[in-house]
Amino acid sequence: MSRTGRLFQLMDALRANRRPVTAAALAAQLGVSERTIYRDIQTLAQLGAPVDGSAGVGYLLRSGFFLPPLMFGADELEALVLGARWVKRQGDESLAAAAKSALAKIATATPSDLRDHMAEMSLWVPVRQQAAPSDRFVGPAREAIRRQFKLRIDYSDVNGTTSQRTVWPFALAYFDESRILAAWCELREALRHFRVDRIGHAELTSERYPRPRHDLLRQWRAELGIEQDY
Repeated sequence: MSRTGRLFQLMDALRANRRPVTAAALAAQLGVSERTIYRDIQTLAQLGAPVDGSAGVGYLLRSGFFLPPLMFGADELEALVLGARWVKRQGDESLAAAAKSALAKIATATPSDLRDHMAEMSLWVPVRQQAAPSDRFVGPAREAIRRQFKLRIDYSDVNGTTSQRTVWPFALAYFDESRILAAWCELREALRHFRVDRIGHAELTSERYPRPRHDLLRQWRAELGIEQDY
């Protein structure tokens, strides 16, 4: 990782904490030495980052650095917090970490630091008792959608018949009890929906599918009569 990338990671780590965090904790999180953390903290301070603290005590980033001031109404803040808490309960670890990081950035980009206020909001999402085994295939599905790569799957239909498919994923729906992957199926030569909990194996390829994702989305919306909301 470049030094610039490491500095941005350090900024994100500082944003995510509402109280001073020690160099040792930051070093463990970023996988570097404490000496590197001290040097990078000094660099950030020289660049004008409002970092408070000292060695042995911990460091805290004051709000408002890099991002312009943002203003949110009460309903907007509640929507952001509730949405992030919902994402964190979906069994996708990378999305959960991204939701937490995004909230930290939003909270410290406002004129007044909102981290304490957002942490104390009393809007909650039911906790899933245990992540379904099929949740491990949500990550590859999301990556295939993002990168527009083909995905090879072993899929069992409603009757339990298993087939091997190569699909072009372009959308993923999160329902309360299931995840539905929308994709073009090379076997059926048509748009199909796949329940993620019926996927027995998934392998992300390095082959881009030949049609742009937005074309597949447009066709899918037209076939289902779905209007684009924004």
